[in-house]
Amino acid sequence: MTPLSPLAWLYGLATKLRNALYDRQIFKSYHPGVRVISIGNLTTGGTGKTPLVALTAKLLAKKGEKVCVLTRGYGRKDPGRQVLVSDGERVLADATTGGDEPVELARKLIGKAAVIADRDRLSASAWAKENLGSTCFVLDDGFQHRRIKRDIDIVCVDATDPFGNGELLPEGRLREGKSSLNRANAVVITRADLVDDTAAIEREIAQQAPAAKIFRSRSRLCRIVELKGYVDESPKAIDLASLPTVFAFCAIGNPSAFFRQLRSIDLRVGGSKAFRDHHRFTSSDVTDFEDAARRSKCEVLVTTAKDAVRLTNLVFSMPCYVVEMEIEIDDIDEFQKLISSS
Repeated sequence: MTPLSPLAWLYGLATKLRNALYDRQIFKSYHPGVRVISIGNLTTGGTGKTPLVALTAKLLAKKGEKVCVLTRGYGRKDPGRQVLVSDGERVLADATTGGDEPVELARKLIGKAAVIADRDRLSASAWAKENLGSTCFVLDDGFQHRRIKRDIDIVCVDATDPFGNGELLPEGRLREGKSSLNRANAVVITRADLVDDTAAIEREIAQQAPAAKIFRSRSRLCRIVELKGYVDESPKAIDLASLPTVFAFCAIGNPSAFFRQLRSIDLRVGGSKAFRDHHRFTSSDVTDFEDAARRSKCEVLVTTAKDAVRLTNLVFSMPCYVVEMEIEIDDIDEFQKLISSS
């Protein structure tokens, strides 16, 4: 029992009531008329969801679908405004107007999928069908967004911190109780390579959602590129072996996982600094972590793709590189079948 326990109890009660109203169709859900794949979380913070959204969109595009990613776009300047972040061919917004994760997705999905940031994703789907000819939607962070019906519900569970401390917000990190996993068609255990074993997590998932398919995934280094020109140009790729000792910084939901991943790919990490998720970096921040890097005898900086889109207008006195990671899923053929089936 903590001072936040009563608030968590009230939050849980409100969540159960909301879900019950949707389950009984008192609150209405609406289907946009084309296939919808929702990818979301049970917890707050980074679970490796964004790379899975990108992979799903790429797999659907490979099957001939005209894909559009629908996302709320947390951290953007005007969250109520609909923003076409990408038309599928060009990135049309920056992190301030479109949000960091939408811009990151837009950059990853050039030639594969459009990206729209809109709090009202049902309205965004209607616009995309009419103006972009979208034939399939990937709903980013959609598990709790029940107003839009989906054909497949996929939930990410981070192997390094699967259910937080097991408590609901604001006492813990759960957005809703673990029993809500029974709505999921599939659960993807992310960062499975960063733990010794996922058996206990799989047992918990199977207990809560016996009908859900369970996949394991891991992050793979795609490439390391210069921060300069990251969004709107073709940044120069860097040989991993050529990098000296690095100072890592990020503002993501699970910074410790990022730092562990860097060490897992044999980068020499001399120091690190984490900011709160979606932090808007300033020139003062750059000065601070460059000074920290020098004190740690690090010669270069490294950060994530999500952070990179918020850094492009800032000036660095040290070389700064972006570590791009991709997700790999065990039994990718089964996953492809899941998201593509009618």
